[in-house]
Amino acid sequence: MITPIITGMAMVTDAALYRLLTWLSPSYPVGAFAYSQGLESAISGGGVRDVDTVRQWLLDSLEFGALWSDAMIFARSHDAAFAGDRDALFEINAFACAFQPTRELRLETLAQGRAFMEVTAKAWPCDAIAHLSGSGREIAYPLAVASAAAGHGIACNAALDAWLHAAVSNLVSAAIRLVPLGQTEGQCLIAGIEDDLRNTRDRAIDTPLDALSTASLAMEILSMNHEMQETRLFRS
Repeated sequence: MITPIITGMAMVTDAALYRLLTWLSPSYPVGAFAYSQGLESAISGGGVRDVDTVRQWLLDSLEFGALWSDAMIFARSHDAAFAGDRDALFEINAFACAFQPTRELRLETLAQGRAFMEVTAKAWPCDAIAHLSGSGREIAYPLAVASAAAGHGIACNAALDAWLHAAVSNLVSAAIRLVPLGQTEGQCLIAGIEDDLRNTRDRAIDTPLDALSTASLAMEILSMNHEMQETRLFRS
C-alpha cells in the first residue's frame, strides 16, 4: 500500500518521496559537489566571509540570481513535460541553455544535466526522459530533473521544494569547506531560510517564462573571475 504524506500544498506518496530523495541526494552521480556557482570566487575575494554573508548570497540568488532562474525553468519544464508537450519542452531547454550568463554556469547546468539523464534513463526510465535522451541535444539540469519528476507523476511543488533544498544545501556545503563554517552553523543557515525557499518556489510556479529576469551582475562577474582563479576546489 502506498502511503501519502501531506505537505500542505501537495500530497506526496512514499514512492514519489523515495525518488526525489534519490535523485537529489548528494550521492546521485551528477557531480553537484564540484560546483559553487561563483561562491568560491566570492569567498576568495573576501566578499563572502562568514555566516551572514553566505546567507545574503543565498537570499540574493533565490530572489534574482541563478537559484531563481533555475527554479523558474524547473517549474515551466515540469508543466511542459507533464502535458506531454515535447515542442514546448525543447523550446524551454533552448532558452535555458542560452540564458546562462557565463561559460562556467553553462558548463555546470549541461554537465549535470547530461549525467542526470544518463543515470536516470537506466535506473528510473520514463517516456519524458527517454525522449530527451534520444534527442541528441544538450539538456539543462533543472529541465532534466523536472522532466523526470513529471514523467513519474510527481507534483511540481513537491519536486521544486526538493530541487531548491538540494541546490541550497550544495552551496552551504561549499561554504562550510571554503569560509569555513561550522557544520552546525551550516545547518542553522539552511533552517533559517526555509520560508525564503518556499517563497521562491511559489513565485516560480506562478510566473510565466517570458517574465523571467535576473539582476545578479556581481555574482555573474565573480563566476567569470572564477575561470581565471589560480587555486580552486570547484568547477564554477
